[in-house]
Amino acid sequence: MPDFDIKQTYLKFLEDDPEMTMPVAAIESLLTMLKVKQPSTSSELIRLLSDATTELKASVKNSVSLSAGCDLFTRFVLRNTHLYSDWESCKKHLVENGQLFLSRAKESRDMIAKIGFHLIKDDDTVLIHSYSRVVLSLLAYSKSKFVRFRVFVTEARPGSDDGKNGKDMVDALKSLGIPSCFIHDSQVGFVVNKVDKVFMGAEGVSESGGIINHVGSYQIGVLAKNANKPLYVVSESHKFVRMFPLSPDDVPGNKLEFTTNPEIGLLEDANIDFTPHQYITALVSDLGVLTPSAVSEELIKMWYD
Repeated sequence: MPDFDIKQTYLKFLEDDPEMTMPVAAIESLLTMLKVKQPSTSSELIRLLSDATTELKASVKNSVSLSAGCDLFTRFVLRNTHLYSDWESCKKHLVENGQLFLSRAKESRDMIAKIGFHLIKDDDTVLIHSYSRVVLSLLAYSKSKFVRFRVFVTEARPGSDDGKNGKDMVDALKSLGIPSCFIHDSQVGFVVNKVDKVFMGAEGVSESGGIINHVGSYQIGVLAKNANKPLYVVSESHKFVRMFPLSPDDVPGNKLEFTTNPEIGLLEDANIDFTPHQYITALVSDLGVLTPSAVSEELIKMWYD
């Protein structure tokens, strides 16, 4: 059986295509593994998938969105292995249908832009948090439809694991000709009454309809709710994840440490937080505009239909 490094393959996909999301890179890596490894039985296939997904999840610090992609692809494989009478036909169709599954996941960002741009009206002032490819796609599409709007962009420190932050977002918006104002995270309360609506992406959407996203999302959600400003989360359905956190303390990977050591500076480990569903007006996905409570229904369809 050929040697195959799932982690290096995953990182190579992300390196080759900076616009690729973590779940899509995970799905493409797992699909590549099936082509290379050529498992000879269904039990071997399931073992390979289990080992590869465990290794991938362990290799990434904040693996929420990666986990969503791994779990979704594993579910896709398990649902399809029993549909064929012989193993060779099963392998062939798994790869072909897996490629179709992957192409649909890649197209979801464009679908979301077409679905969600109606939420932005002429003369709107929008607040967005950190760098989000899918939010950028939505705003770019709105601009192409000659909608005139302005954008506040938070600095979003500390930066995300991929090195992107609000500065990258504001640079991208200005290059598209979208008027933007770059603000510090501590200035959100100062500008929130000047905005019409808030948009943010998500690392993962939980079963409750809450979101796991770049740290600072929760405090923006609280401020938006207090100011009666709608908060729209823009996320692909392949980021819907089977997790049910109740508070930011339940998000894996966030470690707090108190010390008197003068050599240790800012808290840098906590890069993601959890925003509960009650602060979210709606989720804009490739499945349509959903209420937070509808996420559970969609997850049930994905996993049990």
